[in-house]
Amino acid sequence: MLHTLKELFGFLAEPAPASQPGDAEHRLKLATAVLLVEVMRADDEAGDAEREAILASLRTQFDLHADELERLYELAHAASRDAPDLYGFTSQLNKGYSMAEKVLIVEYLWRVAYADGCLSHYENHLMLKLGDLLYIPRGDFVAAKQRAREAAPQVAERFSVVDGQLPARRHCSEKGS
Repeated sequence: MLHTLKELFGFLAEPAPASQPGDAEHRLKLATAVLLVEVMRADDEAGDAEREAILASLRTQFDLHADELERLYELAHAASRDAPDLYGFTSQLNKGYSMAEKVLIVEYLWRVAYADGCLSHYENHLMLKLGDLLYIPRGDFVAAKQRAREAAPQVAERFSVVDGQLPARRHCSEKGS
């Protein structure tokens, strides 16, 4: 495990040689997965719904097999726990993705934040920070948030209008009720 983490951080820190495009692709996958895990961990209530949202996002974005998804998730979780900041990961995405691809990643991040049916202020704060670090224009950022909210049925139902009235909003601490 320690050897794997050393390889991981060495891999992220070293610039990618132009002759090895697979390494750059691996860096992007790992950086994306780490940011997804960071959003999951933001509110200290990481549940199965958020984990499934991460795996679904990675599966969609990278077309990976189940064992590759699990391995990437495990590496991302370890890197997330040990990373001193987010800049190393966001800079990888800024170098490797177009604006449209980064906006899609932000939508995946929002889906993880909404996966448990509740957006905590910690998740919202982290998302604002990530949007800034990824240089996402505010309009695109808000549009990605709206698409993710609409894709999360629990959240969309909670904010829907019924008979001209907004339903009472639950607080994040009331998830189980």
